[in-house]
Amino acid sequence: MKIAYLIQSHTNPEQIYRLVEIIQKSTHDAKIIVSHDFSSCNLDTLALQKSGVQVLIGKGGRGDFVVIQAYLNAIKWLIEHQINYDWLIYLSGQDYPIKPISEIENFLAKTSYDGFLEYFDVFSTASHWSIHEGKSRYLFKYQKINTLSKLPAGLKTILTPIKIVNYLQPLIRINLAYGMLGIKVSSLFNEQFICYGGSFFTTLSRKCVEYLYQFCQNHPEVVAYYQKVCVADESFVQTILINSKLFNLSDDNKRYFDFSQTSDGRPKILTINDYDALVQSNAHFARKFDVHKDIKILDTLDEKILQFVLHS
Repeated sequence: MKIAYLIQSHTNPEQIYRLVEIIQKSTHDAKIIVSHDFSSCNLDTLALQKSGVQVLIGKGGRGDFVVIQAYLNAIKWLIEHQINYDWLIYLSGQDYPIKPISEIENFLAKTSYDGFLEYFDVFSTASHWSIHEGKSRYLFKYQKINTLSKLPAGLKTILTPIKIVNYLQPLIRINLAYGMLGIKVSSLFNEQFICYGGSFFTTLSRKCVEYLYQFCQNHPEVVAYYQKVCVADESFVQTILINSKLFNLSDDNKRYFDFSQTSDGRPKILTINDYDALVQSNAHFARKFDVHKDIKILDTLDEKILQFVLHS
């Protein structure tokens, strides 16, 4: 059982090193790829590479296709370098394991599932978003507007009422959160190719990963469509894999998030106060953590995980 880890990062280098270290201390048979946005902060690439980590140059961003492109670039690297792996676990630099790595490996070795990813039909009553939200995301062609992107958060709040425009007519969408303007386009989706949504944080078997990559090579029109939608990362992988009907997919992505105290679509920063909830959950990883706000939670998780390593 060999797991490849893709870590997409843009901040807190010491936390990225720590995530890499806890994985490497827990297993000697993992391949770690760090896709890092160097425009946000630097990384000690030499030290990472000496420890066997592959560092790729990535690009960060919210709302557009760049996160997916970095993911596809990492898959391409795995294929071109003929890396042997059974599962690909996607993480951000602000994620952390909440179960011992060997326990995760044993779980994946025994499972009958081909992938673990949250999913739902975006345009149905089962959607986790309103139908209006789903249509606004995936039935419009968006463009980043610099003036909107650079607005201070306080001014965006003041301008929030302008979003009433999105409900008064069917052709244009203004997204202040991502600094985007959208125009209605002909839909990619139909009864044979349903639009699915869900978290981008996934654990996928190699056959799912390679199918996803090959699909992108064979269907550039789907890639081109998703390059222009809003929040492509919360639909792209689900839509391709589920419509294939080739895989046994679990709707549990094995991640712990807490959105209960946020209103901006970002999970809250987890602290030592969340420890009991973390270890009692069935999740393998949690997000998000920040060493500058609470380091004790990571110290406590390290102690639990490394104690398991010592006694195994």
